[in-house]
Amino acid sequence: MKKVLLVIFLFLTSSNLSADNPYYLNFKYILNESAAGKKAQEQLKSKLDKGIKSIRNKEKSLQEEEKKIIEQKKLLKPEEYKEKVKQLRSKVSNLQKERKSLIETTSKQRNKARNELLKSLNPIVKNYMKEKNIKMVIDKKNILLADESLDITKDIMNLLNKNLKSIKLN
Repeated sequence: MKKVLLVIFLFLTSSNLSADNPYYLNFKYILNESAAGKKAQEQLKSKLDKGIKSIRNKEKSLQEEEKKIIEQKKLLKPEEYKEKVKQLRSKVSNLQKERKSLIETTSKQRNKARNELLKSLNPIVKNYMKEKNIKMVIDKKNILLADESLDITKDIMNLLNKNLKSIKLN
């Protein structure tokens, strides 16, 4: 009788311990590989590429303008030459501001998309934790070693892809 009680006790405590194991997810993988995350990244990359292409075209135009000014240096009066150089510097400065603005805007939109994705992810993870009786979920980047059976990334990814198809960036 004592052996039966001991076996039952061990069984109950071992099943209870499994619910106390901290599970983990790879948030970076979910952000980069989920359907909504991929779409957001593609949109941001496309917008950034267009902006960079526009800036490069303007740079080429400014370089050509600089060559023309240098060629005209001997033909222009010193005041005219200084004025043209001043205007060129102003255009270069504006172009640098435009580049900085493009990068800042893209960065803000990337952060906004990330936050929106995480905001959508939180209730999904909470519901999953309730359903599976999980007490703790940790980001994979904070783990040195863990059993892969504790990885819930794919399950959460599937749930997220069902619930969130895309993210609005604007």
